[in-house]
Formats: sequence, structure tokens, C-alpha cells
Amino acid sequence: MEILGNKDTRSGFGEGLAELGDENENVVALCADLTGSLKMNAFQNAHPNRFFQVGIAEANMMSLAAGMTIGGKIPFTGTFANFSTGRVYDQIRQSIAYSKKNVKICASHAGLTLGEDGATHQILEDIGMMRMLPNMTVVVPADFNQTKQATKAIAKHDGPVYLRFGRPVMPIFIKPDTPFVIGKAQTIYEGTDVTIIACGHMVWKSIEAVEELKKKGISVDLINMHTIKPLDRSAILDSVRKTGCIVTAEEHMANGGLGEAVAQVLSRNYPCPQEFVAVNDSFGESGKPMDLMDKYGIGTSNIVSAVERVLERKS
Repeated sequence: MEILGNKDTRSGFGEGLAELGDENENVVALCADLTGSLKMNAFQNAHPNRFFQVGIAEANMMSLAAGMTIGGKIPFTGTFANFSTGRVYDQIRQSIAYSKKNVKICASHAGLTLGEDGATHQILEDIGMMRMLPNMTVVVPADFNQTKQATKAIAKHDGPVYLRFGRPVMPIFIKPDTPFVIGKAQTIYEGTDVTIIACGHMVWKSIEAVEELKKKGISVDLINMHTIKPLDRSAILDSVRKTGCIVTAEEHMANGGLGEAVAQVLSRNYPCPQEFVAVNDSFGESGKPMDLMDKYGIGTSNIVSAVERVLERKS
């Protein structure tokens, strides 16, 4: 796998938003006092009349965004994932999802890789909360380039979207000209022994795991499931019909996330062994991002172990 550089996914959002501001005058941005953290400065500087700093009033920000859509605007809200979902769930459910408002909820600093800010900010339930809402699209891109692509793609999508990204600097491995289609998964590696389906930062962890598994003679079909809802059912079923078993990997609680979404598809269409690499019903804690991933069972070695377990079950 060729590494094209190293950068945080939130910067991909910032660059994509800035380009959207130049391309579409209906795009507006709202931020809850975290402009620098969300990398929204470029948009703010270039389009001050279309940028709204609402302060630490996240619920009000969601209501404002919903109202702006009535006039044809395409609002992008920006704050930490914890505040983008848990703090404002009622406003999202009632004013955005129920009414199918064209609001783009952009959430940074998600999962354990928020690191030192600790358990209160490391939301691990947000994908589940958002994918359960009718009319909501849920996108979790894998690296800087894909986050930029996703930011621009969701502006063209008519309806509410939850876009999740993060703070840590991670390898860039997706080429900037790689097509990005909402609801269409991306195959990273083709293999025959086992399927790995991952999203977000866990795609890179899965790539690391694939390299380890190659040394063991294990052939992996690796899928980057950047859209959790709508889920690419065909990509899942085509892969497992070839491999016969699957591992899902996500920086999220095992309950409600990518793994459970995949399990629903399998149970109804092609039951087969599945292992889950996810946080097991636990809050996080303050620490270094990669250390936390290892401690809470979502590191590279955990993916390798899950593959070995699922292959034993298949055999």
C-alpha cells in the first residue's frame, strides 16, 4: 500500500468545505466555538457573510441550520462528535431528520482517537444514534483525501447527512482522484480466505493487519465501508460468498455500529461466521490515541486475532 503522506481527517473536511464555499454560494457554515479545531478557518476567512459562529449553543446551531434550508441554503454544522449528536439529539430528530432537512452534520474528534480529552468527549455511540434515524445518511471516511471527497459529495446529496471524522494524524492512502460515491463501498484488497470490512481510522489499521496476515499465508478481501447508511449490501454479500467469513472493524461501540449493520445483512441473506472488532460496552479514558486503541481492543493485533478466530469457526 502506497502512503501518500500523513494528515488528519478533519483537515480534509476543512479543505473540502473551503472549496465548496467557492463553488456553491448556497453553502453556509455554522460552528459552535470550535472553528480552529474543525479547520473551518479558510471558509470563514473567504466567506465571512456565510459563516455563523453560534458559540457554545449546539442545540441552537442545529435549529438554525434546519431553518436555513427552507431558504435553499445548504448548511454545514461543525463541532465535536459528542456535541454533534448526544447533546443535540432531540433537535436533530425533530427538526432535521423528521423533516428531511438538507443539513450536513459534520462531526470531528470522534472515538477513542480523541485521546487525552477523555471519556466524556470520546463518543462511541454516535454512528448507532445517527443510523437509527429515518432519512439520515451516515458517512465515515477513511483518510484525508476521502474526507475531502466526502465533504464535497454530501453537498450534492439532498437530505440530512452525518459526516464523522477525527483529530489524529494518519496515513493518506486513498488517491485524490479515486471516485467517491455515497453508498458505494471501496475494495482496498481482493482475497479469498476472509473478508474484513472497516470504516474510518480502522481502515488503516486493517491495512496494517492485512500485511501481517499475508505473512501467515492468509488472503484478505478488505472493504472500506465509508458509508454506513445506506449500506452497500452487494459489496458485503459478494465478498462473503467468496470468503465464507467476515470481520468488521470500527472505532465505535460494538452495539449499534458498522458490525451490527453488517450482521443484519448477513442474517437475512447469507449467515456466516462474523467477528467484531469494536469497543465492548465501555467508555474510554484519557490517554494517547494508539495506546487507547490497543487497550480497548481495536488495534491492529486485535484485527489479526479476530481473523484467526473467524477462520477457525469457518473451518
